[in-house]
Amino acid sequence: MSLPYLAYGSNLLTARLAARCPSARAIGTATILGHALDFSKHGRDGTGKATITQGAARVPGVLFEIAAEDIPALDAAEGVGVHYEKIEIVLETGQRAFTYRALMRQAGLAPFDWYLALIRAGRREHGMALDDLAAVTLIPDPEPDRPGFIAAREALSRAGYRDWRAAL
Repeated sequence: MSLPYLAYGSNLLTARLAARCPSARAIGTATILGHALDFSKHGRDGTGKATITQGAARVPGVLFEIAAEDIPALDAAEGVGVHYEKIEIVLETGQRAFTYRALMRQAGLAPFDWYLALIRAGRREHGMALDDLAAVTLIPDPEPDRPGFIAAREALSRAGYRDWRAAL
């Protein structure tokens, strides 16, 4: 059995999501109505991570099918119960899917450059617009050996980026 999952952040990049959930298969692009995308989720590294908040906007994403046995690994990667909550959403088409939303938010956060590179690369992969990300402030990561940075470079390399900065 597989479940529909809506990715809107770094999991948009299939190579990133597949490293966490080998069964992940992209179905197509989708939109969450009545929500906005921001980077107010306080990451373990102190930077902003993507989350959705209720609002009058629309959040673009990619709908994936994920095998039920892969969901616990994704829940663990997202920090369900500590960092994110798993929620059911209704897409613009009326279809239901699950996604994640930050449990606690903090204004004024910005993402690391490599984190936004994952999102931009994922959007490009699926033919999605990037214009709403143009104004996002980036923080250069001073620690190239940070595990998250290493994993991001590996995912971007698997997605065909010889230099991760090309995804920016």
